[in-house]
Amino acid sequence: MNLPVTSRPLEPALFARAPALERHRVAPGGLTVLALEAGDRLQVVDLEGDQAAELLAFTTDGRPALAELGLAPSPGAAFIHHLLHDGSREAAHVSAGLARRGVDCRHLPSPARLWESGTPAGYSRTLDAGAALLVLVAAPGGRTAVDSQARASELRLLVHRANPRQVLAPPLPAPLGEVLDEFTIRPGTANAYTVAAGQYIQVLDVAGRQCSDFVAFVRRGLDAGREIDLDPTVTRTLNGNAYPGPGLYSRFYDRDLQPMLEVLRDTVGRHDTFALACTARYYEAQGYFGHANCSDNLSRALAAHGVRGRAGWPAINFFFNTGVDAHQQLTLDEPWSRPGDYVLLRAMTDLVCASSSCPDDIDPANGWQPTDIHVRVYSEKERFSIAMANRKTPDADPVLTRESGFHPGTSALTRQFVDYRGFWTPTHFDGYGAIEEYHGCREKVAVMDLSALRKFEVLGPDAEALLDYCLTRDVRKLAVGQVVYSAMCYEHGGMLDDGTLLRLGPDAFRWIGGEDYAGDWLREQAQKLGMKVWVKSASEQIHNIAVQGPLARELLKGMVWTPGTQPKLEDLGWFRFLSGRLDDYNGPPLMVSRTGYTGELGYELWCHPSDAMAVWNRLWQLGEPLGLVPLGLHALDTLRIEAGLVFAGYEFDDQTDPFEAGIGFCVPLKTKQADFIGKDALLRRSANPQRRLVGLELEGNETAHHGDCVHVGRAQVGVITSATRSPLLGRNIALCRLDVGYCEPGTPVQVGKLDGQQKRIPARVAAGTVAYDPQKSRVRA
Repeated sequence: MNLPVTSRPLEPALFARAPALERHRVAPGGLTVLALEAGDRLQVVDLEGDQAAELLAFTTDGRPALAELGLAPSPGAAFIHHLLHDGSREAAHVSAGLARRGVDCRHLPSPARLWESGTPAGYSRTLDAGAALLVLVAAPGGRTAVDSQARASELRLLVHRANPRQVLAPPLPAPLGEVLDEFTIRPGTANAYTVAAGQYIQVLDVAGRQCSDFVAFVRRGLDAGREIDLDPTVTRTLNGNAYPGPGLYSRFYDRDLQPMLEVLRDTVGRHDTFALACTARYYEAQGYFGHANCSDNLSRALAAHGVRGRAGWPAINFFFNTGVDAHQQLTLDEPWSRPGDYVLLRAMTDLVCASSSCPDDIDPANGWQPTDIHVRVYSEKERFSIAMANRKTPDADPVLTRESGFHPGTSALTRQFVDYRGFWTPTHFDGYGAIEEYHGCREKVAVMDLSALRKFEVLGPDAEALLDYCLTRDVRKLAVGQVVYSAMCYEHGGMLDDGTLLRLGPDAFRWIGGEDYAGDWLREQAQKLGMKVWVKSASEQIHNIAVQGPLARELLKGMVWTPGTQPKLEDLGWFRFLSGRLDDYNGPPLMVSRTGYTGELGYELWCHPSDAMAVWNRLWQLGEPLGLVPLGLHALDTLRIEAGLVFAGYEFDDQTDPFEAGIGFCVPLKTKQADFIGKDALLRRSANPQRRLVGLELEGNETAHHGDCVHVGRAQVGVITSATRSPLLGRNIALCRLDVGYCEPGTPVQVGKLDGQQKRIPARVAAGTVAYDPQKSRVRA
């Protein structure tokens, strides 16, 4: 008998797929609170290894209840106590929430320590709840010197519910602050509500993959008999964005060009802005007459406020996953949102709002199963950080945008920040600008926060063997104190990441790259090979700042002290590093590497976040007489393109090998004897290259842009990966991935604009990818 074909897409971490399982994250050095019912099973997992875990439990009336989990207090376990009494806003918020549950944080019992030190990656412990409990789980960790590898890492909590069929939706996440109003919107309904200026609106997707349409009116306008609502054309124009790019604008405006709402947080990143809320006509066209729809629901909800009904409402379609294909057709698929995802907005004037829970069950808009939306309104007295969320993997918990330890210094000089790999990073600085920052780096010295780089400690007797297998470089040749640039590839030869590897000891390395998943990748390979090695995340405990330019050495030698066992700053060689301290023997610990991303003489300073501002202030104290300038991402982009340095997502991705990315020098196929991931594919690709990365010099003053097509005659033969106007060279240059048949220096090509045929910019293939200082005399100086 032939059974019917069934759909089994991989959709990790969705409540509808596994209603009995909940996932929670305990941040390194942090605390997570969750509720258990009698019979529930809690699994605590040490994801990266060698991470302690503490736990406290209380009954529903606030009494200590470790025994209900089969645990007893551990002598000396005090991290939870320390965390809840550190004076931070977060500690006060958690303590207040516990007090509402009857837990007195002034007199906490001793926690249980779940395991001794030295646990391997993936080690876990399972606990069964004998009663309804409130559980606190912490991942102890403190300040760690930058040249040490003993760092806190995250824990994962898996809750296996004993009676999931009684739970129609996952529990709501804890409120972010003081709640003034909250309500649940059932599928196929809508609610209207009022919000005062300064108050916050949180729209929560309870079970995941559920759309919610949102409209708003200026309240004083309704009082005067005038409907002043969100205007899609005004919002799109004032934000300077094309429609309909998926995502949210930072601000939304009304038809009078006045700001109505500011987006503070978004844990999803993909929404549709101002398509119509679903209408009766949409369902009727599909043959579903009388189907509930958001537009009619919104009209009914707003009628009490004197708003006239409409057949179709232009709305912010939260969590609605739409896009525009190559033929300008609107497409849709299941939302990206997961259980508990939300958008947080601040009202910039008094508003009347309406939110819906979309009833669409005839297409993927709500994952084929409409569920609840929950709305919370918070007091204007609250203060929330501005953030977006990033997920390392599809089933990972969202992590909000962070501020580095240098943020107090950079934010005093600019308000121009962008979320770069999960950290707020300046694009340019008020009072300077990208051109002045560029010249400051080329002529004097510049400083830039690069804490968004990901750092991973790789430790153990098999650390060298693992890295030699996972990186293209010959790691066995790397000496202690040396740095090497390398690619990290998949089996098919496409690149996962590029970065630098530091050897801190015979069995101790630090990988520094851009990809958060690189740590998971290393752990996966170690597990496959049965290696004895630890891979520990260190991004949260090591922040770094680049000091670049011809005066960088002069600046740093006055502030970096080194012991006799380490080279002096002025003697540090290219691609070497040292361990020292700020100013003197008793100063905060530092590491300094002679590396950079500008093509100039340069260094990077690595420190603990708590020491970052001491480093920042000392840099400016010594640097101002030398003409020190801050450096943002815009100026850095020009510097690195001139220097022919590659950038993830531009020069390389998982379909591009290192040869095509212009970094074939880091793949020593002839000399590296050991096998490594992707070697066979790279041997084939290098023997039969199809494309190469080349530099282009453009005629005239019009610039190219990433993604522009490159033509010879009518045929496209390449694509621009990066481009800029070089201030010092006085011409437009670009990096281009080009068919190997046209890579001879001097070959004429044309950069296509508009549709690639109606407008062309003449260009010639340059002698190499490095347009500025091709001999690297400055960086080696």
